[in-house]
Amino acid sequence: MLRTDRRSFLTLSAGLAAATALPAFAQTSDTVQIDAIVEAFMAKFALPGVAVAVIRPGQPDYVKGYGVRTLGKTDKVDVHTQFGVASNTKAFTAAALALLVEEKKVEWDAPVVRYIPEFKMYDAALTPLVTVRDLLLHRAGLGLGQGDLMLFPESDHTREDQLKGVQYLKPQYPFRSGYAYNNVMFTIAGLVIERVSGQTYERFVTDRVLTPLGMADTVLGWPNVTGNNVAGRHARLTGPLRGMGDYKVVLPEETLSFSPAAGLVTSVTGILPWLHTQLEKGVMPNGQRLFSEASSREMWKPNTVVGAGMGPTPEMPTAALFRTYGLGWFIQDYRGLRLVSHSGGLVGQVTQQALLPEKGIGVAVYTNVEDGASGQIRNAILDLLIGAPTFDWLKAAAEGTAKAADKALADAPKAQPGGPSLPLTAYAGTYRDPWYGDVTVAVSGKGKTARLTLDFTRTPRLKGPLEVFGPDVFRTRFPVGWGEDAVVTFEVKDGKVAGMKLVAYSPLADFSFDYQDLDLRKI
Repeated sequence: MLRTDRRSFLTLSAGLAAATALPAFAQTSDTVQIDAIVEAFMAKFALPGVAVAVIRPGQPDYVKGYGVRTLGKTDKVDVHTQFGVASNTKAFTAAALALLVEEKKVEWDAPVVRYIPEFKMYDAALTPLVTVRDLLLHRAGLGLGQGDLMLFPESDHTREDQLKGVQYLKPQYPFRSGYAYNNVMFTIAGLVIERVSGQTYERFVTDRVLTPLGMADTVLGWPNVTGNNVAGRHARLTGPLRGMGDYKVVLPEETLSFSPAAGLVTSVTGILPWLHTQLEKGVMPNGQRLFSEASSREMWKPNTVVGAGMGPTPEMPTAALFRTYGLGWFIQDYRGLRLVSHSGGLVGQVTQQALLPEKGIGVAVYTNVEDGASGQIRNAILDLLIGAPTFDWLKAAAEGTAKAADKALADAPKAQPGGPSLPLTAYAGTYRDPWYGDVTVAVSGKGKTARLTLDFTRTPRLKGPLEVFGPDVFRTRFPVGWGEDAVVTFEVKDGKVAGMKLVAYSPLADFSFDYQDLDLRKI
């Protein structure tokens, strides 16, 4: 949801290895070819709607919408249709902090406790060491998506709740020694902005970033969207796992509290001033400065190593030598050029933003599905604009999706013989995790119709019956389209239930469903 999601990552990664040609289009201009690329993907993958923005030096910006906003309706995607751009928001949070750094109200390398005295890490010795910079670099030791259930699906956890919860998130690797994508620390960064500025995160970023840029169609926080020209949400729900089968309409599951990590809502028209300002190192289209060139360099400076490889080969000409993370941006090599980019995934939508600064190129691709096609569309457009040897991105995406689906089906947990070792009433009760809060289990029905139900009390959509799945093991049956199901293992000791552990049922589940990070003890 709040980031590059697992489904998108699988298909985009597979696409990087492809090395055959995209179907030849007899175009007379870049824009005709861009249209052909998008339309080919839409036809191949039955995408309901797509919007693109393209910046090329010496040419007018190109923005266009394709298809429909929502399946079953006729309203078209146009250049003002709003999408939730999810983790593309992180660069806006970094820019907002950069403004405070320029005003000498914040220091990148100052400890977080200077601005939020009650901030605590699981290891008290680390608390005074975590800096503002660390909040943005996915290197503080938290695991992939750890703590995201406080942010997503829609929850009543506030940013202050998330702040309190961080101290109970046990690190998964030593401080500053690795990389694991994480959202909670970005909400803490939003709190730094609030404490220092005296404004809400949304107010500060709107007043200091969005308004000066003149970003049309743009708000922070899905609950704040008021117009009707809004992209719908779609997920493949008719197959054995979410992400397989036909697209169905799903509902947004966002809450306002995660705005610093993933809350921006905009259109391809709205994002253009931002992309131009990035390419111009802080100078806005009106000629005024939003942030300094020094801040631009700081935000694009590689800080955390995400991955490294052998680089391009005849078989994989787009393979990167390095992939790093800066302040709200990924930075890597792409066909011998520097690529500055990010993606964003929400329920039913995935978006891409990419810059090739040395070429003066910017691309945004927004889709109203939660699959990975936006990444391949982005790459095909980039290849077109730089005149690179083309890939068959359609084939790459199809093969990547098929491989991911086959692996997911093979790895999906299977029901085992056996069932509950105790009466169902023994499992009923309240289970508490120190950072999430309470999950309750109850018995509904009587006699042969009796069954257990599970309720994440702070997450309205994570509620449903439990189905026997093995010895003291159950799986959830949340309503179709509402979140990801989980496998629930009850810990039985000396004839009593002591707690339960959960893992996502589907190997394709978005990593923000971090059930595995919960330590639920029966109280």
